[in-house]
Amino acid sequence: MFDRFRNGVSRAISSIVAQYDAGGNGRRMRGWRPPSSGPNRAITSAPKVRDRARDAARNDWTASAGGQRWVTNLVGTGIVPRAKRIKDNALKEMVTGLWDRWVAQSDADCVLNFYAQEALVTRSWVESGEVFGRKRWRRKGSMEVPFQVQVIESDYCPQFDTDSWPGLPTGNKIRQGIELDRLGARVAYWLYKAHPTDFVAGNIDKSQLIRVPADEILHVFEPKRPGQLRGVPEFASVLARLRNVADFDDAVLERQKLANLFTVFIEKQVPTSPDGIDPLTGEAINYETDGTPVAALQPGISQELLPGEKAVFSDPPEAGTTYADYMRTQHLATAAGQGVPYELLSGDIINVSDRTLRVVIQEFRRFVEQRQWHVLIPMFCQRVRDAWVDQAVLVGALPTSVAEDAKAVEWAPHGWQYIHPVQDVQGKQMEVTAGFRSRSSVISERGDDPEQVDDERAADKKREEELGLPTAPLPANGAPDGNAPSEYPDSNKAKK
Repeated sequence: MFDRFRNGVSRAISSIVAQYDAGGNGRRMRGWRPPSSGPNRAITSAPKVRDRARDAARNDWTASAGGQRWVTNLVGTGIVPRAKRIKDNALKEMVTGLWDRWVAQSDADCVLNFYAQEALVTRSWVESGEVFGRKRWRRKGSMEVPFQVQVIESDYCPQFDTDSWPGLPTGNKIRQGIELDRLGARVAYWLYKAHPTDFVAGNIDKSQLIRVPADEILHVFEPKRPGQLRGVPEFASVLARLRNVADFDDAVLERQKLANLFTVFIEKQVPTSPDGIDPLTGEAINYETDGTPVAALQPGISQELLPGEKAVFSDPPEAGTTYADYMRTQHLATAAGQGVPYELLSGDIINVSDRTLRVVIQEFRRFVEQRQWHVLIPMFCQRVRDAWVDQAVLVGALPTSVAEDAKAVEWAPHGWQYIHPVQDVQGKQMEVTAGFRSRSSVISERGDDPEQVDDERAADKKREEELGLPTAPLPANGAPDGNAPSEYPDSNKAKK
């Protein structure tokens, strides 16, 4: 008896204990049955999502604009390496010159330079969810540094799982097309010899796959869950919305086309004669080329209808007064799903103050920097630099002593433009003057090299002195005086 009472109390207490509403099974949550898929099983449909994302980027302006905004902000004109740890100026110039000459030869397809490859990698990563780069070693003597990078689409690596495969070492397994050892480390990628849509491939053809060691592959993607092996397109969460909005927009467009048609229907009580003669007038009926009888209208005409005729005008529906608000709301959601501010995606800055726009852009730039330093630079840029240095040392283009310093570069993304040039410059100047940051950090933030800027300033000053050009004086706070006279030497003499 006591046990039954205790069990009843226990059940009563457990029924009122605090819990998450989203974890309940009540009426509101009864229809929500999410699968408990692992990080890799959840992306088994990634190839279909990838195809649809590419189609959206080709045919939908919001998807195309979103991808372009990411490429522009992540790469710009290029993410450039700077060998800061090399102190010898002559040696630094030699390494920098060797790299700059290789940049023009980096593409294994002989189309782009390295910084354009960065943009291509970024575009493919955003649209397809991932992209591969393959290191290509060339014959000694064919290039100053015989090494190139081949950018290949994710289609080359089929997403299949198996524990047995021709050429698969004992104990290894293939997951999502990636070979893993017993510890789960990536040891190789199984790739098609050519793009899979260039030949007929129903089931996976073993003869068309080759095993490429993992240290020769650059796999660029952004994992969303621990243990995730492959990437998912950036547009995955908004693809269905993009499609529905595009269909709705097309329907409204067709409706507007109908609304622009000024159509009149002539109703007659007496049927038309089969021989083409109007029984009321005795005259031939005017026909269109397809045999449809028409009654032409002219500007300013006052038409008297014949007995038995009645004019009925078409009245197609209009687009509706809520169309613009609805489309804007949908594009707001689409922009948020892509991680791009709506104002940048669409160019619509109506009723947006410059202060609000500054907050929006600064938040987006923080996201951009996060993806630069967490994905693009470590997964692609730095690994290419490391391979380039190793090959340069191997062929004797670089001394072994400088290898580590040549790899430990400082990557400089394309600098941001000022949102408010006057206020931004004054604010940075005040930070430097107060000692909160260095002048070099301000220059680097702009994407420029502080050492190069100082050299250019010194060269400008020397040239001005040699040519006898006037030099603008600086006030006590170090800022250029916009009210200074044009003839500075004369004004200085007058002060003396």
